[in-house]
Amino acid sequence: MSDNDRITKRGFQSGATIPYVVPDSLDDLKGPASGVVSLPPELRPTPANRYDLDVLGSAISFYAHVISEARRVEDLTRYLNRDLLLQVWPYLVLPRYCFPKWHARFPELAAAGRPDPQRRPAPLR
Repeated sequence: MSDNDRITKRGFQSGATIPYVVPDSLDDLKGPASGVVSLPPELRPTPANRYDLDVLGSAISFYAHVISEARRVEDLTRYLNRDLLLQVWPYLVLPRYCFPKWHARFPELAAAGRPDPQRRPAPLR
């Protein structure tokens, strides 16, 4: 059985086999940079559906949900914004198998180091 065929007893894919997607370029991320946004059900693992991108904690939560749950590059390009991603990246808590894909494609994210949830964030903008 290959890594891509592994399924846990409950039927969920292991983190190593979830098909995390990554855009071709950070410049493709042209989503909103401020304001209140909502996500469709397939991109939000919780019932919460309103995120204020002008509030750091809300922006971090929004970005973590989109990056973790998106299975199409189009979802990333529609909801994520390059500049805001660069601001919140050091504070995101993401699945561990997600990081290598983003770091391999974007050295600027890898250079920022693995996000540290204990690090005190700077204010947005």
